[in-house]
Amino acid sequence: MTTALPTNIPDYLAQLRQSLAGADPALVQDALYDAEEYLRSELAENLDKSEAEVIAAVASSYGAPEEVADIYRDTEVKVQTALRAPPPRPRQSLAGRFFGVAADPRAYAALFYMVLSLATGLFYFVWVAVGTSLSAGLSMLIIGIPFLVLFLGSIRMLSLLEGRIVEVMLGERMPRRPLYGNRGRPLMERVKDMFLDPRTWSTVVYFLAMLPLGIVYFALASSLVAISLTLILAPLALLPGVHFSLWIFGIDVPAQAPWLLPLLTVAGVALLFATLHLARGIGRLHGLFAKHLLVKSAQYT
Repeated sequence: MTTALPTNIPDYLAQLRQSLAGADPALVQDALYDAEEYLRSELAENLDKSEAEVIAAVASSYGAPEEVADIYRDTEVKVQTALRAPPPRPRQSLAGRFFGVAADPRAYAALFYMVLSLATGLFYFVWVAVGTSLSAGLSMLIIGIPFLVLFLGSIRMLSLLEGRIVEVMLGERMPRRPLYGNRGRPLMERVKDMFLDPRTWSTVVYFLAMLPLGIVYFALASSLVAISLTLILAPLALLPGVHFSLWIFGIDVPAQAPWLLPLLTVAGVALLFATLHLARGIGRLHGLFAKHLLVKSAQYT
C-alpha cells in the first residue's frame, strides 16, 4: 500500500525515517540531512508556492520518501562494497587463523588508531574542559550564552571529524553530514534542537572518555609492539660488536643463557601477531562505542 505523499517537510522527514527503519543510524542521519536541505532549498526558491505544492513538484525528481529510502539503501550497499577492503582468504586451521591476521589491513589501521588516540584524546579532552570552563565562567555575562552555543556547535563538528577517523581506520559506518539541516530553520529552533538532543551531551562524554582510553590504547600498542620487536631482534646480541642487554627474571640472557634467544624470537613473533589480533578486537569495540555515543539518539529509537 502506497503512503500518501506528505504535505510538509516534517511529515516528509518522518516518513523517510520510517521507510529507513532498521537501516544504519549513520545512513539515516545522512539521508534526513540531504532530504531536509534539498526540500528547504526548493521551498526558498519557490516562495510563491505552499509547502505541499513544492513537495508535490519535487517528488517526481527527488522522489517520495519510500523511493528515496530505497535509493539510499541501494547506494549504501554499492559504496560499502566498493570501499571495503577485500576480505582475507578464510583459513581453517588454528595456526592459519592466528597468523592470517597479518593479511587484514583493518588490524594495522586499528593499531595505528590506538597510537593516534593519545593525541586526539588529549585534544578532545582539553577542548571540552576549556570550553566548559569558559562557558561556566562567562555564563553571568551577556556573551556567555552565545559562547556556549558556539562551543556546543564546535563539539558537533568535531564529532563528524572523529566519525570520519573512526570510519576510515576502524571500518564502522559513521555519519557524513550533520544531524540537522540549516536552510530555512530559525536560529533559535536550531539552538533548541542542539540543547535538547541527547547526542550533544553523549558526544561531550565521548570526548572526555577519549583521554583515558587514548592513554590505555597508546600504552598497550606501544609497549606490546616494543616488547615484540625486542624479543624478535634478541639473537642480534650474539653478533660481534653488538652490545644488547636483555634481562629476564634476573638473568642476562645473551651472556648467561644464549640458547634462549631463538625461543625469545619465536615468542616475539607470536606476541606481535597476538598484538594485531588485540588491536583488531579493540578497534571493533571502539567503533561500536563511538557509534553508540556519536550517532545513536532518541531520534532513531
